[in-house]
Amino acid sequence: MQAMRRLESELPGVMGPFQEMHGSVLREGALSVKAKRLIMVGVSVALRCEPCIRVHVRGAKEAGASREEILEAAGTGILMGGGPSAAYAALYLLDELEASGP
Repeated sequence: MQAMRRLESELPGVMGPFQEMHGSVLREGALSVKAKRLIMVGVSVALRCEPCIRVHVRGAKEAGASREEILEAAGTGILMGGGPSAAYAALYLLDELEASGP
């Protein structure tokens, strides 16, 4: 994402450690990378973060998550975030599932 790269260049002391943490979290552990990516989808929906939804839907697909798994993860986010989260899932999650291919 170009905006994040720009932010990284403007705030390297903040974004560098953030990227390191991101890499650390996405390593295999007690939870698989796929499970972690699905959690990120649900949290992104609950937080109503459009760019997060798009990035984490793609990440979940890359980790091997099926459409059904991604939708179920989104459902948990909708439960935790209520009506506004349902609107974000309808607007952005479904769009990204279609746009980013199988």
